[in-house]
Amino acid sequence: MSTVRAIPTAALLAGLLLCGGTPRAADPPLAAVTIVGAVETVFTPKRDACDGDDVPDANARAFRDATGSVVVFAMHMKNRALRGPDLANLKIDCASPLPSQGDADPARYDDATWITATWTEDGRRIEALLHHEYRANTHPGRCTHKEYLACWYNTVVAARSMDGGRTFERASPPVVVAAPPFRQEVGQGRHRGFFNPSNIVAHGRHRYMMVSTTGWPGQASGPCLFRTADPADPTSWRAFDGKEFSIRYGDPYRSDAKPAPCRVIAPFPAPVGAIVRHRGTGAWLAVFQAKGDGGRFPQSGFYTTASRDLISWDKPRLLLAGPTLYDGACDSGGTLINYPSLLDPKAEGRNFDDVGDSADLYYTRLVVDGCKTTSDRDLLRRHVAIKVWP
Repeated sequence: MSTVRAIPTAALLAGLLLCGGTPRAADPPLAAVTIVGAVETVFTPKRDACDGDDVPDANARAFRDATGSVVVFAMHMKNRALRGPDLANLKIDCASPLPSQGDADPARYDDATWITATWTEDGRRIEALLHHEYRANTHPGRCTHKEYLACWYNTVVAARSMDGGRTFERASPPVVVAAPPFRQEVGQGRHRGFFNPSNIVAHGRHRYMMVSTTGWPGQASGPCLFRTADPADPTSWRAFDGKEFSIRYGDPYRSDAKPAPCRVIAPFPAPVGAIVRHRGTGAWLAVFQAKGDGGRFPQSGFYTTASRDLISWDKPRLLLAGPTLYDGACDSGGTLINYPSLLDPKAEGRNFDDVGDSADLYYTRLVVDGCKTTSDRDLLRRHVAIKVWP
């Protein structure tokens, strides 16, 4: 096993990110995450749903509200929350804080939305980032293709709650945090845009997240790292260009700006499920899903990787093997696993962006019927042990 260098101080880490310095790649392994617990069911629609729209369909995001209660978003497009005194005792709230409107105008960014990242300082005012899908195939004349993925135009937009996540509102016009520098096209032919933001994490005076893109000419596909000093101002998010956090992605329906490409962060092949900071060492851990390729990802499933600076990550390690959505329903064998995240019930931060030497892996198990995914899905968790080398 390689010798691992000492972890930089918080000041040095902040300096690397603030000044845009790119440190040397980490010597693997920095950390190991191992499943040590049996499967527990957090939410199953057959038992817990308010109606047929309540299925797990996103990575679990959690915060503590002003009363100390826990709020978790992980559901489908009505964005109903799971609430309870702690992560072990959650029940669905049947009120919909941000229902999707199915708006046919892509410039209004209100077709199909998921609350996929949240941040709060006081548990009352909640900043949210929404994964927005403009599903052009559902709107006559908006897409020449019949396959829905060929018609998706994805963006990340902002919303805000002033009542602890009971209701959310968007600005008018919508505030776009991440969008490609072009509009939805009738003949686009493939999934395009920015999608699936990770959770938001704190480091010093800044907040960070990753957002994935399918790319375009000049822009590689994969996740990019974003930063802000003020999450209450969603226009302040900037993407990392390889040297500094300089890139502002605006609204292509209201601006003709052509921002520079963001730097794709390796080794992630697609969206990052969750990022957390290890309390004992300050190291960063990330969990994500990948399709087996016989190389970097020997098997399909969930992987973890670690970093000292959010930019350079070590060799991915398999956490849980199994076919994911990236494998396709036809190759599933009957079930898929998706949407991994890590939550520590003993997290010190209000936003559950830190972990100790143990945490829980949250994920969705999805039943497949032939070659079709179904709404038969359960939100599960398994206890994990975490080891970070000093």
